[in-house]
Amino acid sequence: MTTSAENVAKTDKTMKAYRVHAFGPPEAIIQEEVEIPAPGKDEVLIKVHAAGVGPWDGWIRSGNSALPQPLPLTLGSDLSGTIEAVGEGVTHVACGDAVYGVTNPRFIGAYAQYAIAVAGMIAAKPESIGHVEAASIPVIAVTAKQALFDQAKLTAGQTALIHGAAGNVGAYAVQFAHKAGLKVIATASGGDIDTVKRLGADVVVDFRSQRFEDFARDVDAVIDLVGGETQTRSFAVLKQGGRLISAVSQPNQALAKAKGVEALFFLVNVTTKELRDIAAMVNAGELETNVGDVLPLDAAITAHEMLEGKRPHAKGKIVLQVA
Repeated sequence: MTTSAENVAKTDKTMKAYRVHAFGPPEAIIQEEVEIPAPGKDEVLIKVHAAGVGPWDGWIRSGNSALPQPLPLTLGSDLSGTIEAVGEGVTHVACGDAVYGVTNPRFIGAYAQYAIAVAGMIAAKPESIGHVEAASIPVIAVTAKQALFDQAKLTAGQTALIHGAAGNVGAYAVQFAHKAGLKVIATASGGDIDTVKRLGADVVVDFRSQRFEDFARDVDAVIDLVGGETQTRSFAVLKQGGRLISAVSQPNQALAKAKGVEALFFLVNVTTKELRDIAAMVNAGELETNVGDVLPLDAAITAHEMLEGKRPHAKGKIVLQVA
């Protein structure tokens, strides 16, 4: 067991972190030299090898997070790296272990050379992949899994309509649903249809030229990863007692009541157990990941410009690699 004294000795230096002192556009992100923190009770200090970049990072940076975010803060939640120090009460990981997961319930702190993480939100990194690929997984894969099974409560033989199936969360949702024995109807654009079929969708609707209402009727659940008009139209295809689960926006409760269905918005809860289950699937070759652009940590602003569509970027999860 690492002692508190050893923790202090190990962290008596500074690190680079990419932070915001005022909410705003990507240019609000600044590099700072800050002290490497020591882990508290039920926390670990991780030497970050890679940090994922997701839309929620942009919401936090711009001041549009669903959670309170006192300033200043270091951006980033998804990460993969090695344990540098452990706090009191941590027993499932030890110094030197390769781990992946999320920093904390506020989803901040990973765009740095070292990061504190809540021990219950990390797990052993899948052995079959590297840190960059591992950092692309946690939030989006757990979101997909929880939407289907914890929120929609789907079981084998039922039907799910998954909107945005070619997106980062959607691609995992299709895979999890297929492997669980669900019938999967998915929406995507023309160029992604073959990919979504390969991931396990039974029916893929090209939302640019087709109406999903013509392919989906009396479905058990809609997994909404798009929002807006698509979400509103989706109430019409749910069976009585069905569920609409959104990871992007609060559904219309009056419409849900009128249709006799449940409609929920949820925030992901990343846990060690979920991460272990996902790592086992990755190691078994049962889950396909999708990394897009890989940038150095000092390109955090560029990564956020990609998030906002100000720069072109590859399909898949953006990842910052830490030297």
